[in-house]
Amino acid sequence: MSKLSKKVTRKILLLLGPYLGYLLIRVIYLTCKKKFYITSNIPKEPFIGVLWHGEMLMQLFMYKKFRKNVKTVIMISEHFDGEIIAKILKLYGFGSVRGSSSKGSIKVLKETFKAIDNGYDVAITPDGPRGPYHSLADGVVLIAQKKKMKIIATRYKASKFWQLNSWDKFIIPKPFSTLYFYASEPFSIEGLSKEEAKKLIKKHLDKFDEENFI
Repeated sequence: MSKLSKKVTRKILLLLGPYLGYLLIRVIYLTCKKKFYITSNIPKEPFIGVLWHGEMLMQLFMYKKFRKNVKTVIMISEHFDGEIIAKILKLYGFGSVRGSSSKGSIKVLKETFKAIDNGYDVAITPDGPRGPYHSLADGVVLIAQKKKMKIIATRYKASKFWQLNSWDKFIIPKPFSTLYFYASEPFSIEGLSKEEAKKLIKKHLDKFDEENFI
């Protein structure tokens, strides 16, 4: 593919991709049965939602169970696919900050801190944007401890799904399947070392698998 044709293809994807993605996500969600295992103890103050990169697709609907009015920013990579994701999220009313805190980006951390100070929740995929699969980068620990924020671990699974051959094993639920949503009780990592904090976050994320909610 020539540079010109690649550029044209990207422009078309940026123009049409977000709307197609928006419709696809909504249609799948509306056709599926839903079961929620989520906390009712949502903090009034901003919190951090952590989720695995491969389980992003449907979790925006669970967030709307937390807050009547969407007031969150999601940390999205600056790659091309991240730009499409950010545009889809905008159509659903979600904000985004572009970059990766795991790489120590001053810009993304400043934007995130500013959003938190303005009352926004933050959603982070600690294994994004490029893995390794189900790993935990330092960013979520840094932000939570710096801003003294509670964390809620969120997961979802589908009874029937397609799984992409990607590093994050990205899941796309099949229409008319059952979606299972999980959100932990809010927890704090204040006073913990970086490694202790990561272990605690991972423990809450793994609880969905270990306790067989499905």
